[in-house]
Amino acid sequence: MKKASILMIVGPLFLLGLYVFPLWNIMLGAPQYPDPLGINIHIDGIRDVNEFDIQNIDGLNHYIGMKTLPKPEEMWEFNTFPKVIGLMVFLGSLIGILAYLGKLSHKWFLGWFLLMSVLGVLGMYDFNAWMVDYGTNLDPNAIMKLANPDGTPMTYKPPLFGHTKMLNFDVTSLPATGAWFMFTGMMLTIGAFFLGHKHQRSNKLFT
Repeated sequence: MKKASILMIVGPLFLLGLYVFPLWNIMLGAPQYPDPLGINIHIDGIRDVNEFDIQNIDGLNHYIGMKTLPKPEEMWEFNTFPKVIGLMVFLGSLIGILAYLGKLSHKWFLGWFLLMSVLGVLGMYDFNAWMVDYGTNLDPNAIMKLANPDGTPMTYKPPLFGHTKMLNFDVTSLPATGAWFMFTGMMLTIGAFFLGHKHQRSNKLFT
């Protein structure tokens, strides 16, 4: 159980990578941009991949009526997410320490993992909802008003995951380094649960 507890202590600490590295990355490539434009989405704001990328993306979006990319103070998520991640790191490591001291069972490891999974799903849902609003709630007075072949207004929602074509832009949306840190930490905690479960079964066989 000691090894499982140590793993549970270490796993949540990987989430601290979200304070340093971006959670998600969206890139836009087109013939007129030899170097693709990109944004990195952090838990506390949106930043350029290269200098002036956000400025250039906002300039392009202005023509088709899309809103400018939000500043940290314009979205409650960028204030809330760092606090939630900090709380989950503290809670997960505390569970691991208490289990190491024999105060909690390995079942608490699974509870933390499930709670973190629910929060992750809710975060992705919120992220997707923001992109839907960003790509479909267009200014009716935009310079360019483009329509689909069936006559409906064209929307510009980036994909949540993967690649799509928007006008002459190739848009790719994928998890970034911070997401892989989070994934690794969560896998360590589920590994800690199974290790603790195996230890408990072994103890029962020999008692």
